[in-house]
Parts: sequence; structure tokens; C-alpha cells
Amino acid sequence: MPYICQRSDPRIRAEHPVMKELRHLNKYFRKYKGKLLVGILITIVARVFSLVMPSYVKNIVEVVEQYNLGSLDRSMAGDRLLEYIAIIFGAALLSGFFTFLMRQTIINVSRYIEFDLKNEVYDHYQQLSLNFYKNNRTGDLMNRISEDVSQVRMYAGPAIMYGIQTLTLFACLIPLMFIKAPTMAFYSLVPLPFLSVLIYWISRIIHQRSTRVQAFLSTLSTFAQESFSGISVIKAYALEPRVNREAADLALEGRDKSMDLAKVNAWFFPLMILMIGVSNIFVIYVGGVQYFKGEISSLGTILEFIIYVNMLTWPVAIVGWLTSIVQNAEASQKRINEFLNTQPDITNPLEEPQAIRGKIVFDKVGFTYPDTGIRALRELSFTVNPGETLTILGKTGSGKSTVLDLIARLYDATEGEIRIDDQPITEVNLDALRQAIGAVPQDAFLFSDTIENNIRFGREAASREEIEGVATQAVVHDNITGFAQGYQTVLGERGITLSGGQKQRISIARALVKDPVIYLFDDCLSAVDTETEEAILSNLKKAARHKTTLIVSHRVSSAIHADKILVLENGRMIQWGTHDELMGQEGYYKELYFNQLSSKEN
Repeated sequence: MPYICQRSDPRIRAEHPVMKELRHLNKYFRKYKGKLLVGILITIVARVFSLVMPSYVKNIVEVVEQYNLGSLDRSMAGDRLLEYIAIIFGAALLSGFFTFLMRQTIINVSRYIEFDLKNEVYDHYQQLSLNFYKNNRTGDLMNRISEDVSQVRMYAGPAIMYGIQTLTLFACLIPLMFIKAPTMAFYSLVPLPFLSVLIYWISRIIHQRSTRVQAFLSTLSTFAQESFSGISVIKAYALEPRVNREAADLALEGRDKSMDLAKVNAWFFPLMILMIGVSNIFVIYVGGVQYFKGEISSLGTILEFIIYVNMLTWPVAIVGWLTSIVQNAEASQKRINEFLNTQPDITNPLEEPQAIRGKIVFDKVGFTYPDTGIRALRELSFTVNPGETLTILGKTGSGKSTVLDLIARLYDATEGEIRIDDQPITEVNLDALRQAIGAVPQDAFLFSDTIENNIRFGREAASREEIEGVATQAVVHDNITGFAQGYQTVLGERGITLSGGQKQRISIARALVKDPVIYLFDDCLSAVDTETEEAILSNLKKAARHKTTLIVSHRVSSAIHADKILVLENGRMIQWGTHDELMGQEGYYKELYFNQLSSKEN
């Protein structure tokens, strides 16, 4: 049954750690409490109707006995038999009908809970900060939202349904057995306490091994995801034999862990069938002795108790299965809770909508990456006014991309202060900030969808004409129309069917169609030739007029027409000014300009 209590004795919680993890589902049980209560009521009714048959089987045996003894004539015996058979048949039909309704309510609720839980996990994934994804593997994230949630659904549906069935049957059947024949009932139920002890002992082992299996599935999912994503590298370096060996080793490890769990699970049903068999022997022996002594009047009572005992076979067997489900669900929910309890490093400070004008100020900003401890920026200060263009240059690892990440608030500065429109960035509405930004990352990411939808990702309401317009500005329209399906061409994973330059230009079109207040271009022209770069930069200058634009680049051509140029080295500003100002002083920018100019002439 679901653990619905909000408060309980701490000692009880200590004795039932399973409930501690599964308490997270209480809010869903409350949400669907109406359907659950109806399902529980239907379950009870279905079990009550199933108890009709044994008593009337006993009555049938008694009619046969009375007919053989001559106390009933053929006609009366036949009428009673037909009546009892009709009652048994009717009760079976009603029990089956209510069982159907039971599954339609409780199992459906479990699917609703599965749907809600998956959405909750996914929504929480979306809120977690970038650093979280650097420290967790994609395969593990996928496994927790799929396999782990499926295990929890088994607890929220079948475990509840069969648990109610079992409790109802025990609550009705055991008292009824003691009322009809106390001695026979006592001996037939003697094996059950021993079975309970065995279940408790085995369930603890199942919990431990189930936790290991679920953790291993995340490892396996991660390996598969990385292998498929990196298949081009694997083939290029002829690593197939090595990857196959690693996959085989993982498969063997998974087989061993699963077999360890299966071996424990395999004890349940044989032990239960053994206990039921022992109970049947007790019924037959004790019932036979009582019949010979005249303590019971009919052999029908023995047959009735045999049916009762066999009716307990599935409920008693199901106890072990339910225990396994609950243990698996607890292990899975614990893994889910680990992520759900992870708090995002970046939070939205306020819910009120906010207009962004585009002024950006860095005031002695320093930043150290929390996962590596690398200090990327040191006392960096600069100002970009609304409508200005800033180009950031520097060697690899100088902190250029980090500046853009801090503006988009993918990280928070560890020193100093960043201000947007003269307001600390940590006090700016996070949704408003990011909606005001059109970002093109260094590693262009495209979805496995049509080219049109990949561009429309920037603004869902964009028309086809607008999409073609921004594609033209990004100098990729002709490439797209050259494909057989044009804008309806479906891309492979991460846009693998396109060249690097095409992916970058489609990413630029995606940012342009958003028409944001702030553009962040992170070395997004590195894969295109110089002529195409100049055409794109010319178009960007027109499109980004009156927009705050930051361009990270390794090429001077991206900086010549910028309002300001920032040169970084080891996270520090080493030069700042316009193209003409920096050309008038010795330093990195002038040297880079002449090196690239001479390279272009050659």
C-alpha cells in the first residue's frame, strides 16, 4: 500500500527505510486519491465475490452426500445443484467484472504517476545548472528518467493493487476459516509465520542486489550512449575490437549482477509452494481425523478448506513478489531523489517580467570553474553599452567563452560583479535575461529534426519567409535549397549530416530569427572560409544594428568594425579599445592583425 502518512514516529521511520524514499510519491497519491479510493473499494468488492465459491462447493458436496444417503430425492438434489452452480457462476462473473474495473482504475493511476514523475524529473533536469551536466553522464540521466521511473511505477500500480487484494483476502478469509473450523484453520496457517520470516530475510538481500543492478544499468546506458555518439571516432581509429571487448565485459558484469538477483528471487515461489503444500497436507490430515471423530459433519468442509488454502497460494506468493517490487522501487526512487534533491546553482531571483535594454558591465570579475578549479578570469572590468559591438580576442584558454557564459548566467562570477542595465545580474529575472539573448555556441548543436525546425527553435512562431530570410543572412540558404528536401531535410543526430560550416551558419540563423536584445557569438565562424565570413559579418552588422553584440573570435576580421575590442590573456585584460587605437600600439592585436593579413596575402 502507498505510504500516505505525513507524520509518523521516528522509530517507525527508522525501521522502514523503504518508506523514507517512497514518501516522495505521497503528493501523487494525494493527487489521484479519488481514483485510488474507488480502485481500492472495487478491489475489496472483487475479493469478497471470489469468496462465495468455496462455501457453495461445500454445499454441493453436502447435497451429493445427502442424495447418496437418500435424504434428498433426485429432483430436489438437482434443483439445489443448479442453484448453487448458478450462484458460483454469477459470483465468478461479478468478481471478474470488478477485477477488470480494478485494473482500469489502479493501473491507470500508476501510468498517470509515471507520466507526472517523468515530467517532474525532466523539469528538474532543465533547472539544474551547467555544472551539474559536467559532473553527470548522459546515460545515467536517461536511465533514471526511464528505467528507474518504470520500476517506481510498478510500486505505484501493481504493488498497490495486489497488496490490497492480498490484505482483503487475508482479512476476510482467515477469520472465516477460524469461524468454520478453528482447529483445521490453525494447522493450515501454521506455515505462514515461517514464510514471513523467510520473506523478510530474502527481501533484504534483494534490496542490496537490486540497488547494484540499477546502478549498473546507468553505467551500461552511459557506455552505449557514448559509443553511439562517438561512432565516427571509433571507426576512424579502428577501435571496434576494443569497444567490443569493453561491451562484452560490461555484458558479463551485468549478467553476473542480474543472476545474483535472479538467484535470490528464485527462492520465493518454491518456498511458497512448499508452504502451501504443507498447509494442504495439514488440512487433509487434520480434517480427516476430525471427520472420523465426528467433529465436522461433512467432507465438504475439508474440500472447502483445501480451496481456501489454495486461494491463499497466490496472495502468499504475491507477498514475495510485492516485496521485490517495493525493494526495486525503493532503490530506483532513491536514485531519482538524489537528482531531485540536487539544488541548481543558478536560481531565478524574481518572477516579475523585466525588460532588458542590453547594457553589460563587468566590475573586477573573477571566475574559477568549480569542477576543475581552473581560474578562468581575473579582475576583468569593461562596459558594453546598448547597441554596441564588442569583439573578444585571445589565445585558447584565455577566458573568452567564459565571459559569454557569465553573461548568459550559465555560471555566477566568483569574484566581483556583473551588471545588466546597471542592476546586478543575480537580481535580474533569469528567464527575461535568457530570452533577451541569442547565443551561438562554439560547438554548434542541432537537433535530429528538419532544418526548418532547427532554425525555428530560436522562435517557434517564425514564418517560413522569416526563416528563409535569416538563412540568407547567415549565407546558408543556397546550401539548404540544394538539398533534395530543402528546409524539410531531416538532420542526423547533432546535425551530423551537415558540414561544420553549415552547422555553424544554421545556428547563426537560429539566433537571428529570435531577434534578441543581446547577441553572443562564440567563435561561430571558425569553420567557414574567409569570403563567407566576410559576407556573414556584413549581414550581421546590419541585422544586429541597435543590438548589443559580443563576438568571440580568433580572427581580426571579426574585430575590425567592432565598437570595442577586448584582448584577454590568462583571464586578464591586456588590451582594450577600437581597431584604430589598438593598431596604434604594440601588442597582441597588432601582431595578430599583421600575421593574419600576411597569411591572407600569401
